[in-house]
Amino acid sequence: MEVLARPEAAPPQAPQAPRLLPKVPQPPERPVAPPSVTDPSIPQAQRIDAFVDYTARTYGVSPQRIRDTLAQAEFKQGIVDAMNRPAEKTRTWAEYRPIFLNDARIRGGRQFLAANRPALARIEARTGVPAEVIVAIIGVETSYGKITGNYRVLDAIYTLAFGYPKRAPFFAGELAQLFALTEVEPQLDLATLKGSYAGAMGMGQFMPSSYRLWAQDGDGDGRRNLLDNLPDVFASIANYFVVHGWQRGGPVVARAERDPGAADFEPEGLDPVYPLADLAARGYRPRAGEPQAEGATLLTFDGDGGKEHWLAYRNFYVISRYNHSPKYAMAVHQLSQAIANPSSP
Repeated sequence: MEVLARPEAAPPQAPQAPRLLPKVPQPPERPVAPPSVTDPSIPQAQRIDAFVDYTARTYGVSPQRIRDTLAQAEFKQGIVDAMNRPAEKTRTWAEYRPIFLNDARIRGGRQFLAANRPALARIEARTGVPAEVIVAIIGVETSYGKITGNYRVLDAIYTLAFGYPKRAPFFAGELAQLFALTEVEPQLDLATLKGSYAGAMGMGQFMPSSYRLWAQDGDGDGRRNLLDNLPDVFASIANYFVVHGWQRGGPVVARAERDPGAADFEPEGLDPVYPLADLAARGYRPRAGEPQAEGATLLTFDGDGGKEHWLAYRNFYVISRYNHSPKYAMAVHQLSQAIANPSSP
């Protein structure tokens, strides 16, 4: 009688990696300048020659205009120093939050919203971006237009393009975009245009590429004036969010509970690619009554009362495209909530 061999037990299967959701679709990356412009080992005069050629070829700007303008630019060491100590990286959430979540900023936001409610309501109806979020961006960026920057934009971006090697490709690209922008918006005078130490401009602090690509003419006068024209400012901030994937009516964040014994989890990036079931399996779930959405990521902040855990959804990610710091995006969201709720402290 033939004895059949017993089948061997199958080896244990490794746990499957979690199913990640698609990332939020984004516009194409803004162009950066080539190494011939940004390599610090190349003499600066040679890099400037390469910049003139790159900008003229890419954007059709007169080489002589570029040279004449750059001859007026001044290197500012204070700008490099400021770039090396951003509050988003040097402060905890407990230290960062009060900069923007304070009585003056909240009260100012409510007043600004009340004064501009009809115009903001029209933008909200058209784009789905809440009026209070637009106001919070202006509040965080410029204290509702009061502080738009005292650095000459030309000096700021020139300094960072040729004196800040680790981000020179980005800032040299922005310098080229600045020339391209002023070709189509000649009311922007490069000799006098002021902005932040990073070269951001106007009430919403748009970088040259953002201004050029996504600013809108909100009042139909044929110009895009983000310095002091409120219809243009409102339309442009909302359009920035729409272009980067804003979801009409979607939630922004939910406060999360952490299960006892749950392991620390620090996702890479802010993309909301984790299904809520996966985060719950890791020990993180929305508190009762908090909003839920299909995908999220986990944020952990050092708050006044210790560790804070948050689930950040698609619209949080979109806010973070304005400034990639999660602390910045959370400050904008919480300020918007305080502005929209007059009964809150």
